[in-house]
Amino acid sequence: MATKLAIKNVKLDYDSEGDVLYICFGKPQPADDSDITDEGVIIRTRANRIVGVTILNAGERLYL
Repeated sequence: MATKLAIKNVKLDYDSEGDVLYICFGKPQPADDSDITDEGVIIRTRANRIVGVTILNAGERLYL
């Protein structure tokens, strides 16, 4: 069964020139590690917690 999550302080920034969507969870902070998926999604972490996600070629993937 799916569980609904309430995430506070989510910030979205879209760079139309670079076609990149930045998603930040909570207070913006630098990441100490990141992983990139085969689909071009970068997951940024700090102390093993996700602090943000970057989606490359976002306009092709989302309805922006």
